[in-house]
Order: sequence, then C-alpha cells, then structure tokens
Amino acid sequence: MPELVLQTNGRTWTLDASRAYTLGRDPQGDIVFDDARVSWRHATVSFNGRSWVIEDHGSTNGTFVQGQRIHQMEIGPGSSVNLGNATDGPQLNLSGGAAAVAPQAQPQQQPYAAQGANPGWSQQAPQQQASQAGWQQPQPQQPVAKVPHQQGPGGGAGAPPVYGDRSPTTFHQFALGRVMRIGRALENDLVVSDLQVSRNHAEFHSTPDGRMEIRDLGSHNGTYVNGQPIPKGGSQLLGPTDIVGVGHSTFRIVGDRLEEFVDTGEVSFSARHLTVTVDGGKQILKDVSFGVPEKSLIAVIGPSGSGKSTLLKALTGYRPANQGEVLYDNRNLYKQFAELRQRIGLVPQDDILHKELTVKKALKYAAKLRFPADTTAQEREARIDEVLRELKLDIHKDKKVTSLSGGQRKRVSVALELLTKPSLIFLDEPTSGLDPGMDRDVMQLLRGLADDGRTVLVVTHSVAELALCDKLLVMAPGGSVAYFGPPEEALNFFGYDTWADVFSAFENYRDYDWAGRWKGSQHYQMYAADIDAVAAQSVQMPPMQAMKPPKPQGWMSQFVTLVRRYVSVIASDRGFLALMLILPAVLGAVSLLIDPDNGLLPNPANPQTGRIIPNGTATTVLLILAVGACFAGAANSVRELIKERVIYERERATGLSRSAYLMSKVFVLGMITVLQGLLVGVIGFSSRELPEEGLVLGGLTLVELSLPIMALGFTSMMFGLIISSLVKTAEKTMPLLVMFAIIQVVFTGCLFALNGTVGVNQFSYLMPSRWAVAAAGATLDFNKISPPEEGADNDPLWEHSVGTWGMDMAALLALGVICGFFVARFLRRHEPEVMRK
Repeated sequence: MPELVLQTNGRTWTLDASRAYTLGRDPQGDIVFDDARVSWRHATVSFNGRSWVIEDHGSTNGTFVQGQRIHQMEIGPGSSVNLGNATDGPQLNLSGGAAAVAPQAQPQQQPYAAQGANPGWSQQAPQQQASQAGWQQPQPQQPVAKVPHQQGPGGGAGAPPVYGDRSPTTFHQFALGRVMRIGRALENDLVVSDLQVSRNHAEFHSTPDGRMEIRDLGSHNGTYVNGQPIPKGGSQLLGPTDIVGVGHSTFRIVGDRLEEFVDTGEVSFSARHLTVTVDGGKQILKDVSFGVPEKSLIAVIGPSGSGKSTLLKALTGYRPANQGEVLYDNRNLYKQFAELRQRIGLVPQDDILHKELTVKKALKYAAKLRFPADTTAQEREARIDEVLRELKLDIHKDKKVTSLSGGQRKRVSVALELLTKPSLIFLDEPTSGLDPGMDRDVMQLLRGLADDGRTVLVVTHSVAELALCDKLLVMAPGGSVAYFGPPEEALNFFGYDTWADVFSAFENYRDYDWAGRWKGSQHYQMYAADIDAVAAQSVQMPPMQAMKPPKPQGWMSQFVTLVRRYVSVIASDRGFLALMLILPAVLGAVSLLIDPDNGLLPNPANPQTGRIIPNGTATTVLLILAVGACFAGAANSVRELIKERVIYERERATGLSRSAYLMSKVFVLGMITVLQGLLVGVIGFSSRELPEEGLVLGGLTLVELSLPIMALGFTSMMFGLIISSLVKTAEKTMPLLVMFAIIQVVFTGCLFALNGTVGVNQFSYLMPSRWAVAAAGATLDFNKISPPEEGADNDPLWEHSVGTWGMDMAALLALGVICGFFVARFLRRHEPEVMRK
C-alpha cells in the first residue's frame, strides 16, 4: 500500500495506509496544530483502498484545497491543503516516498477561531512570519514560547493599546476609493469566521478627503467604535485612535493599513480599587485589587458576608462598582460593556437551562437565541457538536438534563456559555451541593478550560481542590482582600493548618484589619502591589441606552423560538399535562353537584308578594365556575417566572427581548388557560337549562356564558404572572395563590350584594371575578335571577343589555393588559443592573 509523506511547518510525517490520522488542536490527535483557526478535531487523512482521502469533520473555519472549501476529497503527492483559512492557514504539503516522523512538541492549545482575509486585501505582518502573532506553531522538540511584543507597522506612540501590548494578528492594505466589506460570508473582502458576526456585517469606506468611515450593514450583534455601538445601519467617521469591534475581532487604522487583532481567548484580566457602596453609605466591597495573566484559573473564597457575590457582579459588569475599574486586556469593561459583554460567560449557581429538555435540544434553543438570525441550522449544529465533544458530553446529548448527575448538569451549563466562545468565564458556586468526586471533576473541567486558552474565575466554598488553581483570592468579612497569590502559600500566610481554622479566625476576629495585614506583607509586594499602585477613579458610565445589548435575533424570531422552547418544555412534563386536563374537568364537574335538576333561569314571581323568587342555584353555580377558572388560570402561571429567573437574567444579558419573553409566556399559557376555561364552562353550563337567546351571540347561549369564564381564566393567569415576578422564592407562590383565589370568592358579588357598599364596591372593580360574573350575570339577567333586597338598586353591572355585557368583558380584558404592563416593569428588577436606566 502506498505511503504518503506529509510536511507542515518544517515537520514531516510518513503516513501508513493501514490506519487513519486525525488532524486538529487536540493534543491526543496524531498531527497536532497550535493554531486558533484549526478546530479541536479538524479533519482526518486515511487510505480508502484506492487513494488517500482527507475528510473535514465539520470544522469551524474549514479545510481548503486550491482555495476551495471541501468536505471530503481525494489527495496525493503534489497536493496542498490549508486548514482554517484558504490563504494563510496551516499548510499541508504532500509527497510520495518515506521519511522519518519528527517528534511532536507539546502544543499550546488555543480553541478560538481566528479570522482570515481575502488575498486581495491582506498580507501577513512581518513579525508574523516568525511568530504568527500569537498563533505560534510548535517546532519539533522545542517548547512553545511567547514572542516579545513588537510594535506593529505604523503603530507609533500615539496609537492606543489594543489587547494590552499585543502585536496585530494581521494587517490589510487599503486602496483609495475602495470599500472593504467585513462579514462571515466568503464573498466579503475580509472574511471573519465567527458566528457572532453577520454574513455581511460592516464596511470600511475611504472618503474623498482621505478619512475612513465604518458603516454597519444591519448586523445582528452590532458594530462598535471604542466599545460603543453605532446605530444599526448607521455609520461613523474614524479618527487615528478609534478602535472598531466586530465580533471577536478588533480593528485599528494606522496610516493606510488596517490592523486586525483577534481575541483568541488568551486575555489578561484585572480589577483595580473596586468599591461598592449601598444605601446608607455602607461599603460592602472595599478597595479590591488583583490581576491575573492569560489562561489562568482563579478561585475566590471567603466566609459569608465577605462580598463574593458582590465582587462577581462587579467583575462581570452586572452591577458596576461605584469606584474603580475592571480591565479586560487593558480595556475598561464598564466603559465598553456593550461590546465586551459578548466575550464574557457567566454560569450562575443555579442551572441556566430547562431541565425537562434533552441536552442537545436545550443547547439548540440557546444557540438559536444567541447567534445572529442569518446563522444557518448547520452552522449552529456544528458549533453545538464541537462544544459537546470538547466537554465530553456527546454521549449524553440525547438525555434529559434532569436525568444527569449534578456534575454533568454543571458541564451542560458551561457548554451553553461556551457556544459563543467567551474569553472570560465566571462561575458562581459551581460545586455547591456536589459530592467530593463531582467537586473534583468540575474543578478539573475548569482547569482544562483555562489550559485551553481562557481565563476562568470561580467563586466557591469548597477548598478541597484549590491546588488546581493558579491564583487564590481570599475575601475577609466586610468585603476586603485578605490574601491574593498562589493557593499553596495561602495557609502558611495565615499561619494555620486548615481552612476551617482560617474561617474561624475570620469569624472570631471580625474587627481585625485583615486588609492591612495583607498590604503589609511580602506576598502583597510580590502579587498585587503593581496593580494596587494605580490610583482609584470613579466610574464614568456611558449613557444607559448605549448599554442595552443588541438583539442577535429579531423580535418575531425570538418570540417564535421562545414559544417553541416553552411548548417543548411543557410537552415533556407529563405531570403538568395531566393536571392541565384534570383540574378544569374536576372544577367544572363540582358545579354539577349543585341542584343538578335546577336550571339557570329566573324563577316565577311569588303570587303573594309579586317579587321574583331568587334562583340561588344560578349564583352558586356561577360562583363555583368563576373560582375554578381563577384558580386554574393563576395556578398555570404563578411559578413560571420565578422558576426561570436565573435563565431569564442570563439570556436578557445576551440580547433577549423582554417583551418577546413575556409575550411567549402570555401566548402559550393564554392558549392553555382559555381552553381550560372553555372546558370548565361547557361542563358547568351544558347540562342545565339556559335562556334560548343570549345577548350577543343569539342562540349560542352556552358559548356566550363560557366566554367570561375563559376571559377570567386568562386575566387570572396574568395576575399569576404578577405574583411570580414579585416573589423571591417559588415556595412563596402557593400561599399567595390561595389568598388570590379566596379574595376572588369574596368579590364575585354572589355571596353578598356589592352594589351600594361604599368602598367595597369600588375595590371590587380591581377583581377579575367581579367583571366575569357580571358579564355572565348580564346574559342571565341576574337582576331578575337574584334581585336586590326591597328598596335597594339593581346592580348596574348586571343589567341585561349588550352594552353592559361589552363593558364587563372590556374591563375584564383591560385588567389583563394592565397586569401585563406591571409584569414587564417587575421583570426589569431581575435584569443586570447595568441594563436598567
């Protein structure tokens, strides 16, 4: 069988036709590439019995032969293949014969997609010819070392720092009067292989006076200048110090060249003098400073009340500190949050996914919401599969999340965040509630994420696996730093043998100046003095409207996706489906026990008094049906928002529309509740004698009587959403649900006369049951069926007229709309503070 000799970057392999060879960044692969444009398992070279074949495994940036992207192709001596980019990606040169296989160097993994460029517009920067500008290729038997910073072409002292002091990844030559289009599609002049970038994202224009302009082409995730979004479809002139952000790429104009910096995940991160003050002037975070290099795993520990959660919100920009700054590779996160928030992943303590869905389906809906609308299903599927393989979840992809172990569920939450390739990942108590074995698995996962080219910060109470971390930040009571440095030196610093002793000391000596002890130590001089030396400054926040994240999907697209996801969640919950059918059937059937032989018509007049004899059956039946509709409607929704609060908060930060989210709930729950109301009404009314003619629908009296019950269920469902948006825990919803149902019983008007009762009658106008019973009472003519006491006035809401029926129904539905407005306002309280006006 023929041998094939493969050469790349000065190394040579002789391929044996009896086996297949995997190509990619995976260090366990056969031929390993240390290039961010190459996928983890990029492609396979094998002999099919007739010829050698290269097969692409759904790589992010593609495999190219003669400039054309291929999936599978026969190759042989004389062939040349590029991985990741058609022009300057790692090149494989193939020839015949035999050669010794060169030993492989230990790779430095970089998982993020780097972007190539159209050959007509770009060339490699001179320093890249040796270093690949951070995409260093390993040399045989030599460790990979970082290249010292070299100033890029034209990058004089006046040019601002981009990604710290890094050299440009590539640069592109401008032609006067030409347009350079940026996007994900291959026909663009500058192709950016990033799913956060639209197919046709933006354009650089050179103006007649020699200036440059950036124009957004209606991109889904926005185009940014100095961290601030330009209007969708708008444009902005660029100065010599302006920085343009598109997805994970940043561009700077230097002379007649466009320098490109690709965020491949290896970013430094630091906090300087963070101080958070709450109402009353109390400081809950005090002058916190620390800095971490790229590819680091940092653990934050401390006793309760030490400000760990506050620090996490300050570091992610969810609740900016009142003083100080957070630097993302020397870029101020607070001032450029609109752009940089796309590069930050946050895994809260609670799972940020629907446990009723399978792993892959949960990720599918998340990808649909987070990626631009022009992303194809195949692109999303490929990214999901890549993340599942990376986290070793591919064998669990068809299992329901609820069936996974705690550690596996946390992996799925991490996978959801990795979809958009964040460079910074924050985790809040990921090992809470896990046994020691799962604790170790999760921490080893985080160690691997950091080694793979990300910066990971984890807030934890567990101290068993701190040795896996690069740095340890210990918070003291009151929100100050007690220690920052290597975890193996921490116990010696405090002078105790165990962490239990350290935490006891924090509790027993709460007034001790732990921060002062830290700043007076040698460890402080070694690990934090250089960062702390920068003067503190107040945060100058940009206008809040600029902080609103762009929406990757249009409103209707988000609404449809949310509806489909919600229906999938409900359909997978058989218990809820059964209750949805049984509850209205039981409530409707209960009304049949009330004098089953009596109809709902007015009784004849008493021959002695001439007054109508009240028909107590009619009011009792309507009372039971109304209360049943109230209870069923509110029960459907009372837990829906509180149980998804963490999911909503995270998705809102990534561009979810609040109104689309709320309307998806209203639509799905509204359909369910209306059908339940119809079932209640049909069961409760159909077996009784009804008037032959209704007020509005003529002979369809049954339907006319059921409509108020259906509308009552819908409005009660909206009241349930208000309760769900107000409570802090799901356990508090049940008492409030019972209280709501009891109040509706009192204010139906069936137990005692409301008309003429000053104050009580006016208050009853806020109750949906009042208007629903009034509408049905208008159809049945309740002023005759249940006439007021002698001398009292008839209830105007029960008047037997079309106008009264219409007013009652309009008021009932108006209450539902008003509830929707308040729910939308209350939802704002559960969004990142940086997004609120």
